[in-house]
Amino acid sequence: MRRMPHAARPSLALPMAAGLLAASLLAGCALPGRFAEPQGMGPTEAREALLRALPERLDDRDGWATDIHAALATLELPSTADNLCAVMAVTEQESGYRADPSVPGLAAIAWKEIERRADEASVPMFAVRAALALRSSDGRSYADRIDAVKTERQLSEVFEDLIGRVPLGRSLLADRNPVRTGGPMQVSIAFAEEQAKARPYPYAVKESIRREVFTRRGGLYFGAAHLLAYEAPYAQAIHRFADFNAGRWASRNAAFQSALAVASGVPLSLDGDLMPRASAAARGETERAALTLAGRLDLSESAIRRDLQRGDEAGFEKTTLYERVFAYAEQLDRRALPRAVLPKIDLHSPKFTRKLTTEWFARRVDERHRRCLDRMGAAASARS
Repeated sequence: MRRMPHAARPSLALPMAAGLLAASLLAGCALPGRFAEPQGMGPTEAREALLRALPERLDDRDGWATDIHAALATLELPSTADNLCAVMAVTEQESGYRADPSVPGLAAIAWKEIERRADEASVPMFAVRAALALRSSDGRSYADRIDAVKTERQLSEVFEDLIGRVPLGRSLLADRNPVRTGGPMQVSIAFAEEQAKARPYPYAVKESIRREVFTRRGGLYFGAAHLLAYEAPYAQAIHRFADFNAGRWASRNAAFQSALAVASGVPLSLDGDLMPRASAAARGETERAALTLAGRLDLSESAIRRDLQRGDEAGFEKTTLYERVFAYAEQLDRRALPRAVLPKIDLHSPKFTRKLTTEWFARRVDERHRRCLDRMGAAASARS
């Protein structure tokens, strides 16, 4: 009798295997795979908390609550009272809960910027005005549209149109649209574009990320990302608010500069910029001060520069330079030094009508944050 091939032979193990497979499938239905434990409030609770804290007379309060919670949820940030109120505090400070806030005197600001760009490019203003007299995509001249602008979105769209349709506009502005911030949180458009490359934007992009910044949902999403979606060694929210204005980790870096000034004896600007922005090769005042300590800290010049270059990322506080500067400064001063300091930066913008600073901004937002938490807490206490 011819023997059956091994694969064709019946096996007593098959019924048992089938039973085990069925059991595992049933178990799989009953017990889902492991997932992260949810943190913060759930969607319903978060929405209720937001509606308690949002201004009573705000138009479309439900829409604001939905978009604020969605911003945190899609960034995988917990909807805690601290986080919800942080987003609301910055939004209230920057725009008063307007997705595309109006800017007083914006047309005059725009003309001043155009004149500055023309001067930099050595383009006569008569040539610029001739180009701006051309009909734009909506039928009006570019000059008429600039004269009529009230919001940054409107002005950004004029410049986009000009860059895309007029040769002089491309040579004058290139890809540097002068409108750099926008939306309810006045977030940087350059940051938003980089954020969208690093992490998928959760909404359909109708035209561009720049345009999305000027929407409520997009402005809140990118604003929340800039404010909260990064690791920072802060115990107080006010330092994140300062970072929102001055750049990520500016408060940590300003504290390092303060400690470095103690250790070296060299007065330093507490601006949070550890390396010059203009030239990577140049030595700024922070690096020069650090180099005076090279021998005392037992660090080479290259090691000092390497650690300072990490000032624009998470983890600088774990570098050898950071740890040794603080250790040496605290020995000299015989006291613990703060690991976060509000940066000392004067703010400059054509939109400002008075002198403002990063510290002023951070303290104003922090006050709003505390009031928001009080409203949520008072409402929660009343229900209990």
